Amino acid sequence: MRSLLKTIGILIAALCGIGLLAGAGKPLPANAARNWNATVVKTADEGYLLGNPDAPVKLVEYISYTCPHCAHFEQESDAQLRIGFIATGKGSIEVRSYLRNGLDVTMSLLAHCGPPSKFFGTHSALLRSQSQWMATASTLTEAQRQRWASPNFATGMRAVASDLHLYEIMEKRGIERAQVDRCLADKPLADRLAKGTKDASEIDDINATPGFKLNGVVLAGTYSWDALKPQIEARLR
Repeated sequence: MRSLLKTIGILIAALCGIGLLAGAGKPLPANAARNWNATVVKTADEGYLLGNPDAPVKLVEYISYTCPHCAHFEQESDAQLRIGFIATGKGSIEVRSYLRNGLDVTMSLLAHCGPPSKFFGTHSALLRSQSQWMATASTLTEAQRQRWASPNFATGMRAVASDLHLYEIMEKRGIERAQVDRCLADKPLADRLAKGTKDASEIDDINATPGFKLNGVVLAGTYSWDALKPQIEARLR
């Protein structure tokens, strides 16, 4: 046994000596085997960027969580964007909230709840369950409507989350009720998101969702994956 171990030791030493194992303890280059689909950063515009922050092709998506076209876009585009755009390091996507109504405020606060690493999972969960919670929202009682309209911001937001069973969605994302309540009370964030919506509308002429910018250029008339895909592919060539 000692002879066998000695032989193995000699072989390892020899391999290291000729460089076959050299660099095993060295850090990989910055872009080597990087999992860009796990790279998420919060941006100065209250958005979340997925992928290589230095990617040559940058997509910005303005999203309304109550917009059925946005939910459809999420289902059609997510896998294709992650595989052919994000994973390569050549593209990034930044999602920004576009508030069309009060319910969008609640959903956006929930999407922003937790660390950046959780954003895109929660974003997807809210959009993919949209038909369920929107159906519930369409059958509200007058008492529920009054609770939603509470003059206390946090109370109103919590009422929405409770009535639409949004706490359960967040719990599945690993975010407990106490933390969700803190997020729903974040009126300063809601105000910043509202300002971002105003700026998107007035400065970038984004007036429908989903809305897109590609490398800083607003894509007029582009509201679907079928319309967006060829424009991305053209810039990846």
